[in-house]
Amino acid sequence: MFIKKIGIDLGTTYTLVYLPGRGIVINEPSVVALSVADKKVLAVGDDAKEMIGRTPDTIIAARPLKEGVIADYKTTEAMIRYYINKALGGIRFFRPEVMVAVPAGITSTEKRAVIDATLSAGAKAAYIIKEPIAAAIGANIPIGSASGHMIVDMGGGTSEVAVISLGGIVANTSVRIGGNKLDYAIQEFTRRRYNLAIGERTAEEVKIEIGSAMFLEQPLKKEVKGRDLVSGLPKSIELTSDDITEAIKNELEGIVSAVKNVLHKTPPELSADVMDKGMVLSGGTALLRNIDKLISQATGVPAYVADDALLCVAKGTGVALDNLEAYKRSILATK
Repeated sequence: MFIKKIGIDLGTTYTLVYLPGRGIVINEPSVVALSVADKKVLAVGDDAKEMIGRTPDTIIAARPLKEGVIADYKTTEAMIRYYINKALGGIRFFRPEVMVAVPAGITSTEKRAVIDATLSAGAKAAYIIKEPIAAAIGANIPIGSASGHMIVDMGGGTSEVAVISLGGIVANTSVRIGGNKLDYAIQEFTRRRYNLAIGERTAEEVKIEIGSAMFLEQPLKKEVKGRDLVSGLPKSIELTSDDITEAIKNELEGIVSAVKNVLHKTPPELSADVMDKGMVLSGGTALLRNIDKLISQATGVPAYVADDALLCVAKGTGVALDNLEAYKRSILATK
């Protein structure tokens, strides 16, 4: 089967690949393991993530994207090439058309870097779609209608807030706060409160298993292992969901103020639409317990977590690729 189109949600934390007709075929971490000596790519995705915090001096396991944009061009290109080849199989007769979702707030230079990396990785043509638009399409929001729709896409590196009407973004903001900042806040909290150093992966596991945006009536608990900063020896402690809520409070306030900022910039007619329909939350961070309640309480606007919140952007790129003409206004096309 000659598949000539691919949609990629190039995330700071995870990269998802969508093939029209087959859906999401890859959902792996945006991590690349390189050998220090010759910068050769040793592993990508799940295999590379296993190495984070566990590599010898000769290997680096790194995320080539920081806060939604390319931090390391060559490594990003290698990662995109790996995912295109994995999605389409080894032997192909056609170079695919690739659509990549990027944060709405990135600069033209950063966009150019994504396009160049995608073309260098073997794409025939590269298209850029803004993440809020892709997330809205993936969440089945009718973005072409003459009505205001609000989407809050919270990923690993950035959170995008946008009000969309008639296929275009009317008001938006992008803050470089996402799942990674929450993980870092949890690491800092355990260091300060319990004199315990924990790794990036442990912090992420704690956030997923017991994390909550608001204090719970019955706190959840989890045993966490790390290194005691006083003795330098391994130690384990029990963290509660209340600890996590306290740890990530400031980061969540940053996301809430971004939502308020967009609501302030929204024209009155569209504000009324948003109030009626509520806002839709997508992205991995939208899966944090009670984040919809927190945003609702802070803004007075109902908030709902999208179905398959994690997959919305990738699905949206696939739908937009299938209907390129219809979405031309929302997409930056380039050969």
